[in-house]
Amino acid sequence: MSIIYGPVSSWRLGRSLGIDLLSTQGSTCSFDCAYCQLGKTVHPLTERREFVTLDEVEKELEKAKGVPADYATFSGVGEPTLARNLGEAIGIAKAKLGLPVAVLTNSSLVPADEVRRELAQADVVVAKVDAPDEETFRAINRPFVRYSLNEILKGIKRFRADYRGKLALQMMFVEANKNCAEDMARIARELSPDEVQINTPLRLCAVQPLSPREIAAIREKFSDIKGVVTVYEAARTEVKPLSTDETLRRRPGV
Repeated sequence: MSIIYGPVSSWRLGRSLGIDLLSTQGSTCSFDCAYCQLGKTVHPLTERREFVTLDEVEKELEKAKGVPADYATFSGVGEPTLARNLGEAIGIAKAKLGLPVAVLTNSSLVPADEVRRELAQADVVVAKVDAPDEETFRAINRPFVRYSLNEILKGIKRFRADYRGKLALQMMFVEANKNCAEDMARIARELSPDEVQINTPLRLCAVQPLSPREIAAIREKFSDIKGVVTVYEAARTEVKPLSTDETLRRRPGV
């Protein structure tokens, strides 16, 4: 499986060149989110390990030099912080591509000091928070990790205190948490991100998306928070995909 894919058109990051440090057959993740576009997690994992070598990453990135993109984004077929060479790979991507680097994380390993240190090397970190309480967290994200939601939120707060890049908080709203918007907004205020991304699963998955009207009502609960964007608002101005000649390989995740 190729380590590099795209660029793909992302409502969050513009034209995003994907880097997949997992590159497994089937998803490898610390969660089994009900709304995941990849379906059920094939390889549940909670311990970090090396999936692809840094030599492989460097060779693939060399081939991607000059591909027009706004960001190099670590994402792919699972949770990128499960790759224990993430920090070094971020450094290689910056050196090889000359692009700002983003990491999309489900936040499951953010309580770990080494994970926060490695994430801090990225220019943008998009961290997921989908629930205001443990019961909803387990119903929507179906975690394999030992950390509780409270521990994860504390980890994000510690990360925010030291991080000098852009922290975006992605909140996925579905039927199971659509009535939790007020509590979710409270969490956003406490974590103080640079941006809050209110999302609903528009790509094909096992869960139905909320309507534009429902998302608009949720957004109202965030009215006093700066930097809020919703997936429906962004869809109206989303960048067009690159031509086939400009694109390496497409994969979901960004």
